Amino acid sequence: MNLHQFRFVREAVRQNYNLTEAAKALYTSQPGVSKAIIELEEELGVDIFTRHGKRIRSLTEPGRRILVSVEKILQEVESLKRVGKDYAAQDQGNFTIATTHTQARYALPRVIAEFTKRYPKVRLSIQQGTPAQIADMILHDQADIGIATEGITRDKALVSLPGYQWQHVAITPADHPLLEKKHLTLDDLAAYPLITYDVNFAGRPKIDKAFELRQLEPDIILEAIDADVIKTYVEIGLGIGIVAGLAFDPERDRNLRAIPVGHLFGTNVTHLAVKQGAYLRSFVYTFIELFSPTLNRKLVEQAMSGDHEAYEL
Repeated sequence: MNLHQFRFVREAVRQNYNLTEAAKALYTSQPGVSKAIIELEEELGVDIFTRHGKRIRSLTEPGRRILVSVEKILQEVESLKRVGKDYAAQDQGNFTIATTHTQARYALPRVIAEFTKRYPKVRLSIQQGTPAQIADMILHDQADIGIATEGITRDKALVSLPGYQWQHVAITPADHPLLEKKHLTLDDLAAYPLITYDVNFAGRPKIDKAFELRQLEPDIILEAIDADVIKTYVEIGLGIGIVAGLAFDPERDRNLRAIPVGHLFGTNVTHLAVKQGAYLRSFVYTFIELFSPTLNRKLVEQAMSGDHEAYEL
């Protein structure tokens, strides 16, 4: 057996059992992939896939167990490659961050500015997506690290580290009546059309839950993944915005005002995630420490070794 066979098995599953697509993804031929998988099955003495004619349809029971081992082996191989690259060049390489728009736009600029000063030879890439897409990119080695508020804490194949806490603010035009309220309530907000995040982003579940518990049905007339879009529509008078507090900048948003609403929607935690068992290069640890002052290399290594108590906020 060899690594090519393992890669063919893994890619066949990733491509929904389509060997033609698996071959394209691995830049080889479909007959070659099919032959390699059959030879591996013959060597192991079990069928990895169920078949209908010449087409594979699904994993067999032993196939599912074999896939788990294949994933672990290929991950270790990738880690070995990264160790070699890291020790050959401590201050250079490719570094991919998968994150949401809010994090890329508001939380990361300061961190990345400092990071690039320290590691000018590192080629940095930021990939934006939904929390589910971010988790998928990490799991499939398309990103070294992921940053999001939702989603990335649920997958057991990821190590999720708390980065920082934040709360929402309500955004209004500069002359809005809500600014005269000494203590804003959910009833006050529910009296106006609301503009806020898509259900999968930036603490939106907590917003929905707060109104639900109060038995209120807010008039959410627009949802977006981008806080800048939300603020734009608030500025033209479409409604009241609810965004992450870090998305409001008094200097840039001069025509708008922000009202803290953490007492209504609670505190959110933005997490940073890496793949379980991944090898992290030295500059990745530096990035993590720049992103969250509460984290350091020792805590990250403890978390990746399974010591969950070491990284709770």
